[in-house]
Amino acid sequence: MAIPRQLPNAITIVRILCAPVFLWMLLADGGADGTLRWWAAVLFIVAIATDGIDGYLARKHHIVTDLGKLLDPLADKILTGFAFIGLSILGELPWWITIVVLIREIGITVHRFIVASDHVVAAAWMGKLKTLAQAVALSLALLPLWTLVGDWIFWVNGITMTIAVVLTIASGIDYVITAVRAGRKSRDAA
Repeated sequence: MAIPRQLPNAITIVRILCAPVFLWMLLADGGADGTLRWWAAVLFIVAIATDGIDGYLARKHHIVTDLGKLLDPLADKILTGFAFIGLSILGELPWWITIVVLIREIGITVHRFIVASDHVVAAAWMGKLKTLAQAVALSLALLPLWTLVGDWIFWVNGITMTIAVVLTIASGIDYVITAVRAGRKSRDAA
């Protein structure tokens, strides 16, 4: 069965549009542990989880596009960026973590758009692992699980967030090294 050619990109765009709704829900009641907090967390989890769906559909039906290759990581960065910012606004995550993550994400996104006229830089395996780690860490931080299981969950949140931040930095370094090597190769070939 054929699917519409733009379906994967439409899913990606919907994920981007979910980000401000999610942030509003998270902040609307000051991050209280009530219904809006739970719904914000669920919306984030659903939106970040659909990352696999749009990519899967595009690959399976051979409708991978350059636009999709640019929009898909952008959707991840917008969703996770809004989550990091929201948690920092609520005082649940130190601002330095959010700033380090945003510098890495914005820097790589800007680079991707700069080189987009020459070639599209697809996400590397370490970048995908970073996104997964961020998704897990942010999901755990957003869900007010402490209301159900107690304060020990803060330790789990701290460990998963540490892993996400380390992978964010490491994948950023890997991206820069790969970009520098590719630049040297293209200069040497010319």
